[in-house]
Amino acid sequence: MSQKNDHFRIARERMVESQIAARGIRDQRLLEAMKKVPRHLFVDEALWDQAYGDFPLPIGQGQTISQPYIVARMTQELGLKGHEKVLEIGTGSGYQTAILAELADKVYSVERIPGLLPRAKKVLDQLGYHNVLIKLDDGTWGWKEHAPFDAIIVTAGTPVIPEPLLEQLKDPGVMVVPVGDEYSQTLTRITKKDGKIETTYLEGVRFVKLIGDHGWRA
Repeated sequence: MSQKNDHFRIARERMVESQIAARGIRDQRLLEAMKKVPRHLFVDEALWDQAYGDFPLPIGQGQTISQPYIVARMTQELGLKGHEKVLEIGTGSGYQTAILAELADKVYSVERIPGLLPRAKKVLDQLGYHNVLIKLDDGTWGWKEHAPFDAIIVTAGTPVIPEPLLEQLKDPGVMVVPVGDEYSQTLTRITKKDGKIETTYLEGVRFVKLIGDHGWRA
């Protein structure tokens, strides 16, 4: 088993060096988190040998685990220091959740697909991420009971930024969300400060659709 663990540890280090640091990700805490979190455990065992490749992978239910670089880019844009309360929309495999749990104080994650939650919860529990709370719901409504949030990350593409998420973002606070049509989006950083909203367009991406009352209807 230790030989296999060494194999995956080396694969993670290569992933961080060649796919993430090489593309300009500089947040040292983030780089260390990505070296630590065993990405392969968040996909089917048949895909373990592909888990550290430079591409997304299917996780069932028509959903994917994002390309490692995109996970890193979105997370770096949040600028987490360790004390934050973060809202994640789209738990999916739980991998992005684990990265956030390494970097923030508390992570609240919302997933709308029932079939994905048991596995994500099981892996996160096994890895000891007890600072994560997950619920099944329409993520476009956010998680009002725990608002406001220092940071919000949306891991699906939306035609518009859901209004409840803007309302639940703390001032000051940062949200990262892919905005566009169902085929391509622009990774967008929203900064709220002194009551003002500032929008920064980062790069082109392609995510599955954010389905819900304040996203895509289907």
